[in-house]
Amino acid sequence: MTGSTGSTKTPRETPRERYRQQVREEVKEKAWQQIAGSGASALSLNAIAKQMGMSGPALYRYFANRDDLITELIRDAYRSLADAFLAVADAGAGRPALPELARVLRRWALADPHRYFLVYGTPVPGYHAPQDITGIASEMMSVLLDACAAAGPEPAPGADAHAFEEHLADHRDWAEGHPDATPAALRLAMTFWSRLHGTLSLELAGHFTGMGLDPALLFEAEVDTLTAR
Repeated sequence: MTGSTGSTKTPRETPRERYRQQVREEVKEKAWQQIAGSGASALSLNAIAKQMGMSGPALYRYFANRDDLITELIRDAYRSLADAFLAVADAGAGRPALPELARVLRRWALADPHRYFLVYGTPVPGYHAPQDITGIASEMMSVLLDACAAAGPEPAPGADAHAFEEHLADHRDWAEGHPDATPAALRLAMTFWSRLHGTLSLELAGHFTGMGLDPALLFEAEVDTLTAR
């Protein structure tokens, strides 16, 4: 009697499944084009269907509604940034330096400002993201917290910073997976994230252009300030 090899084979994707995925990718591509031209709040599945030579009801077989499509775009955006962070972590044996992560974040933002603003800009009116999206976002925060923990000790915080650390200790769902993260690491991670996103949002919106400032130099100065020990 011939014994089992114990191997398992991944089921092959059927032509129908491949076609469905191709259509979904084309819909997302058209959606990004629409967002670039009119903004996410004006996203219309019927307009996309018309572009693709499909009926509205036919398109709804691929995305149930506008929110379903937006969720998929946001999930893809988070996934691409999380993958970029994880690549840096892998290259640094799991302990990337904060300046490296900062530069990865800026490169990612500059590569596609519309993608950046969909995730970190003004919320789309009427849209509510499902809870499972936060799982991908937590991967980024995990890498960031590892980098903050490796950044070393910092001077004792002042009264305001200490109060913020106590506040973070009571609101640390975003740090899931790092139950032992120190108050200082939590504060550094949140400060790093909020200040760099503030700088990037101003840069991408063009607010530095009229001031004659070099956004790259300003960003690096902010990184130096945040990582000084």
